[in-house]
Amino acid sequence: MKKYTLSIISTVSIAATLLWLFGLGWTFVDQFSTNEKLEHSEKKTEPPLSSNQDGTLTIFALGDSLTRGTGDADGKGYTGYLTDQLKEKTNQEINLFNTAIKGETSSGLLNQLQQREIQRQTKQADVIVMTIGGNDLFQQGAALESLDINAINSNKELYLNNVKKIYSQLRKLNDDAVIYHVGLYNPFSNIPDASTTSSIVRDWNFQSAETAAGFEDIVYVPTFDLFQLQVENYLYTDQFHPNTEGYMLIAERVASLINFEKEEKKS
Repeated sequence: MKKYTLSIISTVSIAATLLWLFGLGWTFVDQFSTNEKLEHSEKKTEPPLSSNQDGTLTIFALGDSLTRGTGDADGKGYTGYLTDQLKEKTNQEINLFNTAIKGETSSGLLNQLQQREIQRQTKQADVIVMTIGGNDLFQQGAALESLDINAINSNKELYLNNVKKIYSQLRKLNDDAVIYHVGLYNPFSNIPDASTTSSIVRDWNFQSAETAAGFEDIVYVPTFDLFQLQVENYLYTDQFHPNTEGYMLIAERVASLINFEKEEKKS
């Protein structure tokens, strides 16, 4: 009986020992497998490094005297202040090329886009900014001062036809860069017929924005509201072009619309 009892105890002990060894081994296997999975998981969630961190962002500016910066005490205009603001957001180098011409009309810009050098710079741009249409509408102030509606509508029809061609040409030369077309403000909002002139400018802006909406990545940037209530505080002594404060307002508006990460991916 004692031998039988000892035999049972020995068998149970051996079985327990084997179960313990099996459990210990499984624990090591499970622990090793868990660590391997964790290491693999950590490697998969590690964010990739950007290949554009050391690249250059190229801004190409074209159009009329507003893009040229006429009226700004420092001669920078909104393009210069825009570049300064963007540099505060990144360590990336930013190059600005400004080919704007004082007094330029939509017909003149359309012709300028046929020049080989302008086409070359358009192709290399990451961001394109422009102002055009003010000289078509204002005619150096004559059109709005005389309020010749027939002449204004005729000018608008020609302008809209030209700006559509300008958008098409820019997009043909560069289908990646976002184009920011800075809209018109009303420098004549403090004259007796201010309500009429404001209505004309708003309609001009609306038609321009509708045209821009027909193209991919062309943004018509509103500025009418920036000057509406305090136009006299933001105009140069010629009472037409913005002063330094006016240009800074425009620059802030454009900068607020630029998706910097998107531009970096395109550069």
